[in-house]
Amino acid sequence: MCWRSALAVRYGQVRRHSLELAAPLSAEDQGVQSMADASPTKWHLAHASWFFEAVVLGPYVAGYRPFDERFLRLFNSYYESLGPRHPRPHRGLLTRPGLDEVRGYRTHVDAAMQDFIAGADDGAWQAAAPLVELGLNHEQQHQELILTDILHALSCNPLLPAYAHAEAPALRLATADPPMRWLVRPGGIRHVGHGGDAFAFDNETPRHQVLLQPYRISDRLVTCGEFAQFVADGGYRDPALWLSDGWTAVQAGGWQHPAYWIRPEDPRAPASQWQVFGLHGALPLDDAAVVSQLSFYEAAAYAEWAGARLPTEFEWEAAFDAPGIAQMTGQVWQWTRSSYDPYPGFRPMAGAVSEYNGKFMVGQVVLRGGSSATPPGHSRPTYRNFFPPAARWQFSGLRLAKDGAC
Repeated sequence: MCWRSALAVRYGQVRRHSLELAAPLSAEDQGVQSMADASPTKWHLAHASWFFEAVVLGPYVAGYRPFDERFLRLFNSYYESLGPRHPRPHRGLLTRPGLDEVRGYRTHVDAAMQDFIAGADDGAWQAAAPLVELGLNHEQQHQELILTDILHALSCNPLLPAYAHAEAPALRLATADPPMRWLVRPGGIRHVGHGGDAFAFDNETPRHQVLLQPYRISDRLVTCGEFAQFVADGGYRDPALWLSDGWTAVQAGGWQHPAYWIRPEDPRAPASQWQVFGLHGALPLDDAAVVSQLSFYEAAAYAEWAGARLPTEFEWEAAFDAPGIAQMTGQVWQWTRSSYDPYPGFRPMAGAVSEYNGKFMVGQVVLRGGSSATPPGHSRPTYRNFFPPAARWQFSGLRLAKDGAC
């Protein structure tokens, strides 16, 4: 199968998966926005279509007519070069267009995209094909956001409704097997970043050398049972464990435990009586399950309490294929101790998509790996996710590291 045909098949698969993720949700579920940092499911479905319309169809299909000219403003996220946009905190006020019209929008864009992929002349296809691939990876990012954002919305509902039944295996976090072991990693010069012809976001490039000191990294992720010990030991009450901004966040937010943990009425009750709210509803805390929904500040405070630290993103990448290491992807995004900065020689993509990553390289922290909500095949060792350090509604956890080889 030629690359163009393969991309057409992949296009259909990715687009269908978004609708499959939305299928368990009612129209009311899909229109709610629970906080300014989250977006309604309906908006995610429309925005992913907007990307293909604004970045591929408009520029490369002669005479293309948008589904609705007003949607170019409603569903623009942050692309200044593509015109004005509806304010992010007000996306939940978009009761119109309705869900059926958003689905019609997707159908319109899909038909035009499949025609373009099949019939574009070689010149247009050569220019647009990388943007089609980018659009598919962009949609996969929003597939993960559909789950993280609806989980936050459902957590605000006093009924604590489940997104899906507990038997759905694709969304279940696997458990970690104690005891934790420390893997010794040598120092020296290592190559990091993406190289080759396969897809990667621009922030993963260019591939370059870094100098690492010898370090140790844990063979698995921190569990709920281990983090519960931190909670029980007064970790959220001890300012000595926290970065200054983190302690401010604890005080301002009244944090006493990870997001979505539900404390038993009796404060003296053991951890076994806690519950954790997730995509399958409120379930008893599983000591062996990987802890999730942590901010960077919480991850760093736990590491300090445990006599360790968080790995840098380069230590994490260099250890990706180490013998004995587990849970590098498919569990939770893993906070690192690295600021989200450009690599030496970084150049953003050309055109409107130059705004995709580079302009956010300030005030954010890198996460590595991938979570249970990350679409299959979307993770890779060089992937650089990033969020503000106080963000705690994502599927984010931690792995520990230590200095030295002993």
